[in-house]
Amino acid sequence: MHRRNAAWRRALVCMLCMLAGVLALLLGAAPVQAGGLTRADVAQRFPAPLMVGERDAELPVWPLFKQNATVVELAGYVFESADLAPIPGFAGVPLNLLVAMDAQGVFTDVEVLSHHEPVFLEGLGEGPLRQFVQQYRGLSLKQNISIGGAGRVHIDGVAKATASVRIINQSVLAAALKVARARLGYGAGRDPGQIALVREDIFQPLDLGQLLRRGLVQRLRVSNRDVEQLFKGSDGAGLDAEARTRPDDTFIELYLAMASVPTVGRNLLTEAGWRKLQSRLEPGEHALMVMTAGRYSLTGEDFVRGSVPDRVLLRQDKLPIEMRDLDLELKLTVPLETPNVTLFRITSQAGLDPGAPLDIVLPVTRSKGIVYPERITRELGLRYQLPAELLIAPEADARSWPSVWRQRRWELSALAAGLLVLGAALWMQKRLVASSARLAWFRWVYLTYTVGFIGYYAQGQLSIVNITGALQALMAGRSLTFMLFDPMTVALWGFVLLSLLLWGRGTFCGWLCPFGALQEFIGKLARWLRVPQLRVRHAWLRRVKYALLLAIVASVFLPGQMTNRLVELEPFKTAITLGFVRGWPYVAYAAALMLVSGVVYKFFCRYLCPFGAALALLGKVRMLNWIPRYAQCGTPCQTCRHRCDYQAIASDGKVAYDECFQCMDCVAIYESDQKCALRIADRKHVVIPIRSRA
Repeated sequence: MHRRNAAWRRALVCMLCMLAGVLALLLGAAPVQAGGLTRADVAQRFPAPLMVGERDAELPVWPLFKQNATVVELAGYVFESADLAPIPGFAGVPLNLLVAMDAQGVFTDVEVLSHHEPVFLEGLGEGPLRQFVQQYRGLSLKQNISIGGAGRVHIDGVAKATASVRIINQSVLAAALKVARARLGYGAGRDPGQIALVREDIFQPLDLGQLLRRGLVQRLRVSNRDVEQLFKGSDGAGLDAEARTRPDDTFIELYLAMASVPTVGRNLLTEAGWRKLQSRLEPGEHALMVMTAGRYSLTGEDFVRGSVPDRVLLRQDKLPIEMRDLDLELKLTVPLETPNVTLFRITSQAGLDPGAPLDIVLPVTRSKGIVYPERITRELGLRYQLPAELLIAPEADARSWPSVWRQRRWELSALAAGLLVLGAALWMQKRLVASSARLAWFRWVYLTYTVGFIGYYAQGQLSIVNITGALQALMAGRSLTFMLFDPMTVALWGFVLLSLLLWGRGTFCGWLCPFGALQEFIGKLARWLRVPQLRVRHAWLRRVKYALLLAIVASVFLPGQMTNRLVELEPFKTAITLGFVRGWPYVAYAAALMLVSGVVYKFFCRYLCPFGAALALLGKVRMLNWIPRYAQCGTPCQTCRHRCDYQAIASDGKVAYDECFQCMDCVAIYESDQKCALRIADRKHVVIPIRSRA
């Protein structure tokens, strides 16, 4: 027997040496480098006939120009997402993407410059990531781009990297929209994919009076006296002779309507006129109809049809929105004495939200002087808003975390049900352990659920990366909202934190860790196959996991990429997240750990897991001593100690909760008349009085 144990110890030493060698390969892997681009870098990526301008002083973008005959035209902009939208990735560090966009808001290129996403770093590899970002080419910011959803345009996600690709999508679109709003005329800081839509299926016949009462047509009448009052106290006062002599006459009478809305346009225009208007509008565009009478003309004598007016302006959220004359002459069907009818087009890229109030502004300018006249301007205003019944409310933003939670609601429901079952079983542990067969059946079924659903299907493996990512984000002064893009992880963390408060680390490590469950299955299978088992007697091995945890946490505060390499001590990503589809050193490392667990029960969990060490420390706040003990446990009875696979019970009978995995075996022994030595002796009338420990 001694020789056999010595042989197994030598085998264990060989396995540990192999693990050390594999770890050396992992830690020596080259990290992904990050860095800012220079103008020369951009020029290399966008060669002639494109020309790269100087980086914008106000906005971190490089303009791209092209030669068109004798004219140099703007071709688009190039920028880095980290400069405009530094959204932390799954590891807590923002991704940096090179984004190129033409002058119409169409993506011409998206390229990954740097990232720290664990699932792509020697995991799935860079290939799926590059394929994902290439899907943006040719798509427009006018479109509602979503990942695998039901938006106007959807792009394919990446299996096993759902949270990462959603953050990438948000980074690309958030950065691009900032540039579009600042340089391409997108209005009011609104995402054009997240605005209300006009209902095309609703039409109600209304006369002019009804249109006015419902606010679908707005009226503004300004007299000469009103305009003179605007200029009162300024250098423009008294300069309009007609306003002084005929103060009650009409300066302007204006009627305003959103003619592209069926209930509005079809009631104001003839059927032929409505069809003509519709034929001139592209999807997502709007038409604003302005009908005027009075001495003040909105177009003016020098107005060019088809151009942008300067006597009427459109604003939303205090920002200007461009509108252009449609150059249409259409007849009205309502009795309005307004000889001037002008229709203006508002393009979709302007970002107008028909569900938000529109402010129509009429600048009135007076000139004082002859040679170099001073221009004094005052503004008349009118607000217009469509009622909600004519609109489709914007869908929830597919790039924000609440929509991710909604999309995964059934998975979250299944998780909540599983956690509720586990919580109830552990809370009523006396019923659970009343039958050894029931406990064994429940444990096997639940661990299968943990591996199959939580691990492989829902990708809910908690990891030390969750902790390092949060630390890195906090150190950089960034929000932790990036974690909300992975709802399974957040939900599990909520339950685990509660369980730490009640029972300690054992709830997660013994019931909810997919890799731990895999190890348990292998350990049980090895015993069923009668593979000799080795009980490690060296208590100092338990401290190794704390040393590894300290090294990983310390690396977060050091420059460089050491953290990304040290977290590879965990095989979770290889075995669970990627399903062993990874480079051979990682697969060999994970496989070796699982093989060792067939000899030393749950070897990694007990001696090497830095995440388990973190939970053990957090579990110090545990409120319950939930493992019942008799006073004679350990003195003299050693039954539970010898049967504890985790060696978490000392010779004096005390339980080391930091090392306990809540398997409930010792509780089952405590409650059993057939397994507990004290109960057996009591039944046989052996004088060993049973007393519970305080």
